[in-house]
Amino acid sequence: MDIALIADDTKKELMTQFCIAYCGILSKHHICATSTTGKYVSDATGLEIDLLMAGEHGGQQQITSRISYNEIDVLLYFRSTSPNANREIEESDYNLLRMCDVHNVPVATNIATAEVLICALERGDLDWREIVNPRSDYNRRRRGILY
Repeated sequence: MDIALIADDTKKELMTQFCIAYCGILSKHHICATSTTGKYVSDATGLEIDLLMAGEHGGQQQITSRISYNEIDVLLYFRSTSPNANREIEESDYNLLRMCDVHNVPVATNIATAEVLICALERGDLDWREIVNPRSDYNRRRRGILY
């Protein structure tokens, strides 16, 4: 599966700790992340992560775009709970979450939901995404198809 990671500044440490805890499961999948989040997680876990742009420089939009093309199967987005978030960020968040709704991409915005999704991923409960995203690297490797 293709998993995308995003963490607001106040949640990067939490995302890193989460990925350390579930490194064994995450290592079986393809991961992309906004650059700072991805670097933190990669340095702490040794996971191979495709680094996109920083969130504030277009990384979140890159992930939104990948979701719109069904190139992401699961999104883990640990968002800031601060009531002082600016309007531009709220609009960007709205677009990202809307694309997840449109394309039926499971999304976790907090650690509790992320644990449920990761455990479901490990059990095979999200294998239905293989039908939706048959061209993902993970699904091609799993079926032995290389093109």
